[in-house]
Amino acid sequence: MSNQTLNAVRSSALGLSEAERAELAHDLVASLDGTADSDAIDQWDAELLRRLAEVKTGTATLHSRDEFRQRLKDRLQGR
Repeated sequence: MSNQTLNAVRSSALGLSEAERAELAHDLVASLDGTADSDAIDQWDAELLRRLAEVKTGTATLHSRDEFRQRLKDRLQGR
């Protein structure tokens, strides 16, 4: 694609409404992803259901948002 064509597409896209730009951005990003791995989707569904069951039965270890943020911050800083 030539630079001129890219600039024309960009200009047209920026003239869209916010909702239209969001939809276009979603479609463009989705087009970069490979095909969905159906096994991974099934495994994530099973994992989510397992974790939800732990929360419902009271066997899950829950953390406050503040504790989670601190643990994440520490992890990112290599602590």
